[in-house]
Amino acid sequence: MFVIARHGNTFATGEPPRRIGARTDLPLTLAGVAQAEALGEHFAERGWRFARILTSPLLRTRDTAAAIAARLGGPEPEAAQFLREIDHGPDEDRPESEVVARIGAEALAAWDREGVVPPGWQVDAEMRLTAWRELLSAEQGPLLLVTSNGAARFALLAAGLAVPDMKLPTGGYGVIRHEGSGLAAPVWGVRP
Repeated sequence: MFVIARHGNTFATGEPPRRIGARTDLPLTLAGVAQAEALGEHFAERGWRFARILTSPLLRTRDTAAAIAARLGGPEPEAAQFLREIDHGPDEDRPESEVVARIGAEALAAWDREGVVPPGWQVDAEMRLTAWRELLSAEQGPLLLVTSNGAARFALLAAGLAVPDMKLPTGGYGVIRHEGSGLAAPVWGVRP
């Protein structure tokens, strides 16, 4: 079982959200910390234990993973470069209205529906797909992967899975698991 969690909130209530990625290392807000703790509690209530916890190298994902690990009693989170947030190029740290004005609503919709990288964004899609395919094909114990929404979508793409909405909410998660001879995503976009 592969549990893919998105980090908690990085914007305070009322603060206009911006497009943040690999170059913007924001801490969790108080609400984001509460979301991370809720994920840990949710997983504990289900009796889920993980052989490994992999996380992107940025603070918001490391702190989310640490809160989950603390609630579950380990293991210690490990950084994994393929989980690193994507680089939004000229749209990094820009309000969503400016991003839509630059690339258009359809380009953002294609990113959210199919993982089509918008113009100007720096995303090594093939590297990410290869890393996810290798991970998903390996026999191993349950894994928790804590990352961003942009990086998480590559798990679905690598597995060839379709879900109604590829986006994970902040403090939310999805599950990919082996079923029969293939992979399935029985859960995607759940926020405890």
